[in-house]
Amino acid sequence: MLKLHYPMAVLMASLTLSFAAVAQTAPRKASNAPTSNSDVYHAPDKDQTQDDQTSTETLKVNVEVVQLFFNVKNKHGALIPNLTKDNFDLSEDGKPQTIKYFKAEADLPLTLGILVDTSGSMRRMLEVEKEVGASFLEDIIRPKDEAFIISFDTDINLLQDFTSSVSKLRRALNTARISTGGVSCAGGPQGPQGPLPCPSTGPRGTALYDAVYLASHDELAHEVGRKAMILLTDGQDEGSRLKIRDAIEAAQKADAICYVILIVDRGFGFFGGTYFGEGDMKKLTQETGGRVIDVGDKPDKLRKAFDEIAAELRSQYNIGYTPTNPNRDGGFRKVEIKPKDGDLKVQARSGYYAIARHED
Repeated sequence: MLKLHYPMAVLMASLTLSFAAVAQTAPRKASNAPTSNSDVYHAPDKDQTQDDQTSTETLKVNVEVVQLFFNVKNKHGALIPNLTKDNFDLSEDGKPQTIKYFKAEADLPLTLGILVDTSGSMRRMLEVEKEVGASFLEDIIRPKDEAFIISFDTDINLLQDFTSSVSKLRRALNTARISTGGVSCAGGPQGPQGPLPCPSTGPRGTALYDAVYLASHDELAHEVGRKAMILLTDGQDEGSRLKIRDAIEAAQKADAICYVILIVDRGFGFFGGTYFGEGDMKKLTQETGGRVIDVGDKPDKLRKAFDEIAAELRSQYNIGYTPTNPNRDGGFRKVEIKPKDGDLKVQARSGYYAIARHED
């Protein structure tokens, strides 16, 4: 298997991705998706007549607009369709914002990452994950969508880069294998805050946080439109160089919604109903607009979890606004989308990083 380093990866000195495909495809620019570097797209000229439901294909460059994708559910957890911008109040850092764009986005191209935990604790469940995951991809992936597959344990392996071919994705899933050993650490790795400490002895375990970081920073950050990441894992990280906060920040900067299907063999890391790592997985999903779905070691619950995620990805709303704070200083902006009906609940990311847009 050909091993390559991502040329732009912050962790290129220490984290190797194994490529099943020899070449990466070029970053995809969806024709009917807002084009941007991060969380912003461009609203129409002020003198352009525009209906709030107009497709983003008609948008012309003028003013930077923040966009977020989200779901709405009732108190019973059922998804609510057919809402309009008048059903919501919007704020950034506690200050009211004017909604410029609002639309249900079931047909906007989807970019999806599947991250499969192949550490020893997944041994009994991996074959079921492959089968059910392949069925999910057959159901969710359409010709205009793309997905990639990463496995992670002591190493992080890119089993399949971006493709809309379900057969390629299925074959990639089938190549995932349980790790049986450790790997030593190369010195001098670089992380978001500079050099990372490198353990001098002992094998690394499950590089979960590093995998989320790399999937976000090196894959999804270069894409546009709707982006999501699904992790099949017990949530326990052992040996990542980065912290959960780094993983969350990378996912937020990539505008990626993170779902965690929590799969736990009760022979590993299970004590009195509490799973190691569950708390960090809740932080990751809540701050990126996804959620944790606990399936334990039950194949039927795993199938139901994938069905629920598919339904949510097909029932998203897209909201856009021009921030009253125009500064692009890289700081985090907390965003709240609040339904006027108190019985409804919004599932959305907690905010975005105000990163300056680079001119082409």
